[in-house]
Amino acid sequence: MGRLFWKFFLSILLAQVTATIGIGGTLWLRDQARQRNSEPTLDASPPATIMLDAAAATLKHGGIDALRDLAAGSRRMHLYVLDDQGHELLGRPVSAKLRDEVERNLQGDGPTHAVTQLTGADGRRYTAFASRAWHMPGMDGPGPRGFAPPASAPGARGPGGPGPRMEGGPGGPGGPGAGWFGLPPEFGRHVGRWLPIVAAMLASLLFAALLAWYFSRPIRALQRAFDAAAAGDLAPKFAHAAPRLIGDELAELGHDFDRMSAQLRALMDGQRRLLHDVSHELRSPLARLQAAIGLAHQQPDRLQASLERIERESVRMDRLVGELLTLSRLEAATAPPATEPVDVVEMVDQIADDARFEAGVVVDVDAPEPVTVRAAPDLLWSAVENIVRNAVKHGAGGRVHVCVHPDRELVHIEVLDNGPGIAPEHLGDVFEPFFRSNPTRNNVDGHGLGLAIAKRVVETHGGRISAANRAEGGLRMTITLPRVV
Repeated sequence: MGRLFWKFFLSILLAQVTATIGIGGTLWLRDQARQRNSEPTLDASPPATIMLDAAAATLKHGGIDALRDLAAGSRRMHLYVLDDQGHELLGRPVSAKLRDEVERNLQGDGPTHAVTQLTGADGRRYTAFASRAWHMPGMDGPGPRGFAPPASAPGARGPGGPGPRMEGGPGGPGGPGAGWFGLPPEFGRHVGRWLPIVAAMLASLLFAALLAWYFSRPIRALQRAFDAAAAGDLAPKFAHAAPRLIGDELAELGHDFDRMSAQLRALMDGQRRLLHDVSHELRSPLARLQAAIGLAHQQPDRLQASLERIERESVRMDRLVGELLTLSRLEAATAPPATEPVDVVEMVDQIADDARFEAGVVVDVDAPEPVTVRAAPDLLWSAVENIVRNAVKHGAGGRVHVCVHPDRELVHIEVLDNGPGIAPEHLGDVFEPFFRSNPTRNNVDGHGLGLAIAKRVVETHGGRISAANRAEGGLRMTITLPRVV
């Protein structure tokens, strides 16, 4: 178990123990209050009223003996009957405080239904009332303190009564009626008072351990996953984990870790692939440079041709390194470039003029109205120029069309050629670095970085770029940028 488990465990346990102590203290204070207020008082509750009505009916129909049996049989609530001389019917003592409450009630100072006057068949008058019966420690019967029935009454203590057995008899300690494991009954009462608190403490301990384990388990799994990632293992760790009972934030954190590791793995794979492609692209011109230098040493009469070859390969390597630096800056940029309003139609016209002059092909521009976007002029120029040059190279000497279509808050720049197009399964790969479709058939100069640079530039400006084959043949490249309205 780690430190996090014990922090959770102790925090939860402390909260539950505090709650248990609070509840136990409340119950203890309530018991203490009951003990302090154990002096019998007059009961005016609805059950007491029902008891008094039953006493009146019993006296009327059963006589004084039946009323005596009713008073002796009351347990949860004690029924008292006083004759006209003030003597209790069963001979039980009645405290002065309780007698004062009865007198005040009869004089109209209390609830009128708490005391009732009864008249027997012989004309004698009786006063009946009920008193609350508190069960106090040290009392075996249910009656209140100081209210012990006489020996002749049912339930009374004594040699001939059916009451509880006296200590030392068969029911005393060690006898059949003893407490737990032969201990005195007082021991059972004391243990019973503390047993709920002990049970609550044990339950708190158990649930604190379960909750601490529940919360610390996914965090330990995340720790192991981070350790594995630091060691180079970026495989998903939570994709096939057992489903949780509830989809909480810890489970979402595990899935976020899988997404992060997947992105890191993709970036690392891309970096390795880029390094491999750069090495491959640089190997060929370097090999040709070494061959040209060797030929110049072996055949001095062909020195001029070797120097021209060296110059071409140097220019090609310089262009490759420049494109790689541009692509690296675009991918590593953390802040957007400085932008300014750029007239897209004017920029496309200039790029088309350069393409006509350099390649000698027909480049048509269709722009119905001036369109302005906010962009970095040099970056946007290089993106559109790369696409147009790519269309000129792969267009098989045909006509190239450049169309500018404004659409509400967007502007679409389409470049169409009449070349062989791209295989449908490779349309999503044309914007990857060093990708070239059919390099043996399309014997054109280039390193496959132009479209990758164009894609990074367009995305940096909040736009998108896509490629699609035309139904009549050729390729359509579409750039979509936010328009300045």
